[in-house]
Amino acid sequence: MTACSSSGGDSAPVGAEPAGDPVVGGSARIAQVREPVTLDPAILANNWVGQALLGNALFGTLLVDDPSTLEVEHKLATDFSTTDGGATFTLTLRPGLMFSDGTPLDAQAVAFNWDRLRDPSVASNSLAQASQVAATEVVDDTTLRITMASPNPHFAHAVTSSSLNWIASPIALGKGREAFDAEPVGAGPFVLTEWTRQDRMQLERNPDYWDAPRPYLDAITLITVSDVNQRTNVLTSGAVDLVAESSWSALRRAEQAGFPTQIVPEGGGQYIALNARRAPFDDVRARRAVTSALQLDGIDSAVFEGNGEVPSTLFPESSPFFADIALQEHDPDEAQRLFDELAAEGKPVEFTFLATSLVEIRTVAETVQAQLGAFDNVDVKVEVLDYAAFMPRYAAREFDATIWSANVQEPHTTLWHQFHSASSGNVAGIADAELDAALEAGRAATSPDDRLEAYTTVQQRLADLDVGIWYVRAAPSVIHVPGLHGARMYALGSPLPEELWLTASG
Repeated sequence: MTACSSSGGDSAPVGAEPAGDPVVGGSARIAQVREPVTLDPAILANNWVGQALLGNALFGTLLVDDPSTLEVEHKLATDFSTTDGGATFTLTLRPGLMFSDGTPLDAQAVAFNWDRLRDPSVASNSLAQASQVAATEVVDDTTLRITMASPNPHFAHAVTSSSLNWIASPIALGKGREAFDAEPVGAGPFVLTEWTRQDRMQLERNPDYWDAPRPYLDAITLITVSDVNQRTNVLTSGAVDLVAESSWSALRRAEQAGFPTQIVPEGGGQYIALNARRAPFDDVRARRAVTSALQLDGIDSAVFEGNGEVPSTLFPESSPFFADIALQEHDPDEAQRLFDELAAEGKPVEFTFLATSLVEIRTVAETVQAQLGAFDNVDVKVEVLDYAAFMPRYAAREFDATIWSANVQEPHTTLWHQFHSASSGNVAGIADAELDAALEAGRAATSPDDRLEAYTTVQQRLADLDVGIWYVRAAPSVIHVPGLHGARMYALGSPLPEELWLTASG
């Protein structure tokens, strides 16, 4: 499997044949990983394991970016620019945009949505991105001026990777969540005609979509398949035409069976966060001991059948921010020395690994427990919770070790949020002045050389501080039948449904 460009149909995914020009018509069946709780765009998650395709279908996109080049392309917006180093931005919309109920999608509607996302009481998944905005000002129907809480010239990528990219009708949102779920109103390529919870959602072409002849499909039937093996089965049995995927093992099986796959190239990945706020991991030696003890190929074998991509550096070599700085090094002798040293000081490494009930997550925790069982002066317990019970514990940072993700493309968007001491998203609780300064320098810099210098320092500090154990690159991906074409993803594996089309035999 290789990472393919997300530039629409310009490059062929793995296993695909040249497709020719798009064909209008037909209905596709698509499997997503999680069913939404609500269709409120503030709550939907704009990533490949969330509800990215659904959000893009209902609301369209202001902007998209190419995950390989980070180049930004305008969609509902025609411009998003700054002239003062990211202290303020001007967003310009296409004139005459309309929501599916015939009301205007104008600058006031964008301001309403963005201001709403900034309200903590809304509990948006995109609060971290939206809270970077200090104020919005409607200049005219197509122009919105945005003042940032602090300068960020790279804020466009925070838009593309969050629900800031999705604008819903303020009138429809004002009717309340139940009414909005029954009749969501956006300006996307599709409209919802039916939602049978725990079963399926029916989407039909929006005849007034701004970018004709897109969407090419007449309809999409969207089902939720959370189990990775079941997702593979529904695809190979012909029950669906495309699945959003997150499992390296499933991708490998699909490729071997001849199904085209597309994977967004990303740095970082899933990591075991070691909570530096409390013992034992408030001591860097404890973090380094665990990091040195674990054999990551063993985790890959147990969890992903040896098919995962274990990250050795934060960025892949294809990234302009690549630095040859090892994230972690397997050194069992050093691990045992540190475990013994801490025990001699009365600080044995004893901790509980908090895991969700998802098979892959639980298996990671149990494999870590088994590997560390071979060492003296370390004791690991595993606590497994369902997702609903896990999230309050995670939010309160009531854990010693747990699994989280730091998937990196445009580095500021992820790294400041995940590892700056002032960020609410700092899961591992790391507070390091040199790391903070480098993250701030990377945020403010505009020249490639200055940014590379800043993020090289960030990579070195993350390695020195042993903030966690990156055990697998993310696999933001789609798998589809050969007769489906136009699979294109932006940002964190967010598929664009308006680009999909079927051949006559598809």
